[in-house]
Amino acid sequence: MDTTKPSPIRVFINNIDSYASKYIAKFLSECVFGAQASEGDTETEEEEQDRLMKSGSSRHKAFQIVGSVCEQSEEEKPHVLEVYSKPKRDELLIKLLDCDVIIYNITQHADQVEEACWAVTALHSEMDHFPRPKMFILMSTVMTWACSKPVDADDPDQPFTDELLQRRRTHPNFKAHTDVEKRVVKKGKTVSVSLFSTYVVVSGLQYGMGEQLFHYFFKTSWLGQEREIPVFGDGSNIVPMIHISDLACLIQKVIEQKPEMYYMLAVDYSNNTMEDVVKAVSSVLGPGKIQKKPHEEAFLIEDMSVMELDSLTVNLRMESVHLKDHLSIPWLCEAGLVENIDLVVEEYRRTRGLLPIHLCVLGPPAVGKSTVSKQICEHYKLHHIRLKPTISEAIEEAVKNTDSNAENEDSAEAQELLNNIRESMEQNGGLLDDQLLVKVVKDKLMSNPCRNQGFVLDGFPKTYEQAKELFDCETHPHMVPTTLHVKITFFVFFLDSSDTFLKDRVMNLPEKLVEENNYHQEHFLQRLARYRENNMQDETVATFFDEVDITPLYMEITSSGEPDCLLLIQKILDTVGQPRNYGTSIQEVKEEEKKRTERRMRQEAQEKAEEEQRETKEAQQRAQRWEEWQLQEVRQQEEDLLEAQSAPMRNYLMNHIMPTLTQGLMECCTVQPQDPVDFLAEYLIKNNPLNC
Repeated sequence: MDTTKPSPIRVFINNIDSYASKYIAKFLSECVFGAQASEGDTETEEEEQDRLMKSGSSRHKAFQIVGSVCEQSEEEKPHVLEVYSKPKRDELLIKLLDCDVIIYNITQHADQVEEACWAVTALHSEMDHFPRPKMFILMSTVMTWACSKPVDADDPDQPFTDELLQRRRTHPNFKAHTDVEKRVVKKGKTVSVSLFSTYVVVSGLQYGMGEQLFHYFFKTSWLGQEREIPVFGDGSNIVPMIHISDLACLIQKVIEQKPEMYYMLAVDYSNNTMEDVVKAVSSVLGPGKIQKKPHEEAFLIEDMSVMELDSLTVNLRMESVHLKDHLSIPWLCEAGLVENIDLVVEEYRRTRGLLPIHLCVLGPPAVGKSTVSKQICEHYKLHHIRLKPTISEAIEEAVKNTDSNAENEDSAEAQELLNNIRESMEQNGGLLDDQLLVKVVKDKLMSNPCRNQGFVLDGFPKTYEQAKELFDCETHPHMVPTTLHVKITFFVFFLDSSDTFLKDRVMNLPEKLVEENNYHQEHFLQRLARYRENNMQDETVATFFDEVDITPLYMEITSSGEPDCLLLIQKILDTVGQPRNYGTSIQEVKEEEKKRTERRMRQEAQEKAEEEQRETKEAQQRAQRWEEWQLQEVRQQEEDLLEAQSAPMRNYLMNHIMPTLTQGLMECCTVQPQDPVDFLAEYLIKNNPLNC
């Protein structure tokens, strides 16, 4: 048994942090010796491991990846052994000479064209010093064929193939790419293939794994901000394309098999038009509608370079004969983007981290569900689903569809829905029956915007039966996370409060809000009683969510104050976590900063006004206390003055009058004469101290 560990092939890839180079590097880094790679192979990783162990082989990495980067970043690249940040030419040449395979990708960055030309020339001049054979692969673009004349004027559908290289006519902006292609081919022909082999792989427009060139259409559709996704030009141009994984697999086959053909086209078998591509993306991610716009408007898109805009206008019907006849690869998207749109969209969501968030905010009437739901939607950019607007929207859409004279299945369904809604409202006093209500809400949740970004369901479902029908896992498995292939997050929040608190809150609401929410006393009490009754049943909404392994979070509302509301919202945000959608754009950042500045200024102005009001009140209180103190001081001084002035008089009375008068009164009381005044007068005359 041969247990010798095979040496991995050292591969250099330029701009390894760019779209195509990154995924080619990742693909090659995961390749192993002894792994089967035949088309249609369904062997699992465990089966493959067992097979390798029985044969005495093991899973050794086939490739060792190194490369240069456009810009130094902190992003980890676990699949890359070494990273070179803007090396000088002499340093880079030493790195290249240490590699077995050198791959130069010039499909994205025009500044790499000149470096690729230098690299193949420098390696060719050093081939006498090669310690082992080397391979140079140039990954070019179909734009070097963009201006080619039709193969057969009488048969415009006849495709260009690898064998028609002499008919190639390049786009004016890609002549440098053609020159490098010729240089690479020439250098490979002047030496022995066993020593230095060169290949040119002309890639179709790349898609998959989060997108690069087509990202604008994916993002515009996903965000749902446009009612119609734009197609620049007439959209009839045929766009040669290839999935990035298929391109990486082709590169792997070239390295391993070293084919005789040195120039090959890397395109799938789709021949989709630009209109087909945009329409497919819009149908899965967006509104399903497109709008053709003048090609000049594409130059207004900030995220697209001129090189990318030129690529989107290419019109070529191409077929790779070499790939079909000589290199058999296990295709991922052989039929192209349109036929595999679901797979590509799933890759896009996963790679970009665009995972929908589904929330239910439930609770009794007037507990604050709509306020909380609105703030959640603003933070996570979700769709706020309320019953009344959803029903109104469904009626409006049904009327719109039935007004069109087209007799088709959609029009018939719209007419039937409209008739059912009207009949149900007539029979139930302006309300929908449960079955129809659930259907309207479910149709809303099934729409592309809700499925892409997610939603906050406000105050619904109200019963166990409604919840079971709405989130029917057998019919719509993506609604709740019961399947592994759909990665969504689902949260349920129950807000609750005492009946006394809710009644007091409704009584203190403005009349406008009472009218909007129909919080009139009798109706509100009926709704509150119905909610309490529904939650006293054996099977409740909470019971349903427990059955599908979703644990509701219960929150008690005890105050309507702003601090308590902010704490509640923060608790919900901490539970849900970070947003799972696109980062905030520059314009949104500026607007948000402007809003924060305005809020801060309003808060500062309010605090200043409150401070001034407090100071004014304190000044008034101080003035009032000062006035009272002064009055008290004046009264005290008057009392002291009166007391000082009355002291001699009191002394005189006490010394000269009061003793004799007191004795006379006591004597009068003892004798009790008929005329006490005369008796007292006579007594004072007789006993006058001055008469003694």
